[in-house]
Amino acid sequence: MVKTPPASPWWRPESHRDRRPFLVLRGRIKTAIRAWFEARDFTEVEAAALQVSPGNEAHLHAFATEAIGPAGERTPLYLHTSPEFAAKKLLAAGERRIFDFARVWRNRERGPLHHPEFTMLEWYRAEEPYETLMEDCAALLALAARTAGTTMFRFRGIDCDPFAAPERLTLAEAFERFAGVDLLASVAADGSTDRDALAASATGAGVRVAGDDTWADIFSRVLVEKVEPRLGAGRPTILCEYPVSEAALARPKAADPRVAERFELYACGVELANAFGELTDAGEQRRRFEAEMAEKARVYGERYPIDEDFLAALEIMPAASGSALGFDRLVMLATGASRIEQVLWTPVAG
Repeated sequence: MVKTPPASPWWRPESHRDRRPFLVLRGRIKTAIRAWFEARDFTEVEAAALQVSPGNEAHLHAFATEAIGPAGERTPLYLHTSPEFAAKKLLAAGERRIFDFARVWRNRERGPLHHPEFTMLEWYRAEEPYETLMEDCAALLALAARTAGTTMFRFRGIDCDPFAAPERLTLAEAFERFAGVDLLASVAADGSTDRDALAASATGAGVRVAGDDTWADIFSRVLVEKVEPRLGAGRPTILCEYPVSEAALARPKAADPRVAERFELYACGVELANAFGELTDAGEQRRRFEAEMAEKARVYGERYPIDEDFLAALEIMPAASGSALGFDRLVMLATGASRIEQVLWTPVAG
């Protein structure tokens, strides 16, 4: 059934008047961040929004469209869910430090922290370790707070000091601390997972497990119910070393191939950034994409094409690290906004 979206009141003067202080600060924070990157020899780029593939993660949903040529020929295209594929092609082309305030689109997402169209701040460092991105994230939190004139982030009753050094916590440590679950006991040396072992541990922790839940389903439920609400309280949290099966675009950690060079940044229980030591093995990347699309077809009955240009670019892309930060969420925390629409100049109706 097709629904007509309800009227959106953001354009009414009284509504705009309430939101305008957040929007003005949004612009100041963006200006400060742009200057921060430029002072460190980054080049700002602009990834095209229309792509042949919107990304190949099972639970990301795109907006589809098509290009119509002069003779009426039709080519399927998608609005990207991230500028990642394009940015990595630029690294293959020779760029070394780049950033992009990218407008991105994700379907099936709407709520206080989610919007169909939003801004993703992505940046990449060629030939630099992903731990450097942890330092970047801490600096950007402090910069946003300082620019907004606040000393404390507060959201849903949780305080977080944006100037404090983030705590670094592995997934295994977080699952043990907050849920009493031995996560890596269900992950083999080759990265394969034991669904029944994790199900037993999760059930013991009071997490509901359905008979048709996969290992990934159970992992996500423990993370969302037991772990994430406890992160970024008091000071920011860097949650790192995800199991390789939960890091489709990240390289395995050399010291422990069960986990990947992936971290997420949290403040006030809110996920702000997702970062990788980037995978550059094109064959392994193809295998992961095909597995993700098989899972998407199983769960949602659809799949997205694989960007062959992207896989070709990986063959010559240098070792690199990259991070994607939800700019709107950062502005929310820095300004004290309670919903993402308060920090968007023209929210999508609905």
